[in-house]
Amino acid sequence: MTEYLTTPEGRRIAYTRTGGSGPGVVFVHGLNSDMEGTKALALEAWARAEGRAFLRFDCSGHGLSSGSFAEGCIGEWFEDARAAILALTEGKQVIVGSSMGGWLALLLAREIPEKVAGLVTIAAAPDFTEDGYWAGFDADQRKALETQGFVDVPSDYGAPYRITRRLIEEGRARLVLRSPLALPFPARFLQGSADTAVPPDWAVRLFHHAEGADIRLTLVKGTDHRFSEPDDLRLIEATVADVIARLG
Repeated sequence: MTEYLTTPEGRRIAYTRTGGSGPGVVFVHGLNSDMEGTKALALEAWARAEGRAFLRFDCSGHGLSSGSFAEGCIGEWFEDARAAILALTEGKQVIVGSSMGGWLALLLAREIPEKVAGLVTIAAAPDFTEDGYWAGFDADQRKALETQGFVDVPSDYGAPYRITRRLIEEGRARLVLRSPLALPFPARFLQGSADTAVPPDWAVRLFHHAEGADIRLTLVKGTDHRFSEPDDLRLIEATVADVIARLG
């Protein structure tokens, strides 16, 4: 059943929560996605079968939550995720972040480490506003961003994404690969070799940059950015189970 949380910043966030044992599992969706995606629902079904507490939610401007996607930014979506975890979970959580959700998960690990028991990222896209969009824009696109405030970028997943100047500029205050990134708990990075949205070398860069005693990268040959085939879903579930087992 979908419920709603009003964040301290006044945004209305849709969420679905399942009771169970801890540590709970929290799923953080990707850019222009939502909590009804294949990975979120499969992981929720797994958690329910395991008797494990589970939370999924829509960041503002996504899914059933308030706000406009084009007006959002990384900082606001991080605040939404932080508010959901602080208000709706008990104890430490295993954070599972997909694509942009991987970046948000890393921000959560940095900003509220007392709530993070472990981490699983799926095709994580840390710093994508800078290293993906901004780095890839040509001179005309950068000029359009300055003059009209946005650029519409083609997407493999439907309508073009409207990338705003605010998204780019605000994202620079949220970068995680330019300074030390401590992950002092089990951390697992999953990445497909056929991912054209987030190149596999981004996962390798994150793997080498992060600091921690229990960090592993799994590269799956032939898997694309969706990471939603049956074998991919089973791997996500097994990886979350591994993280929980490592917690003793």
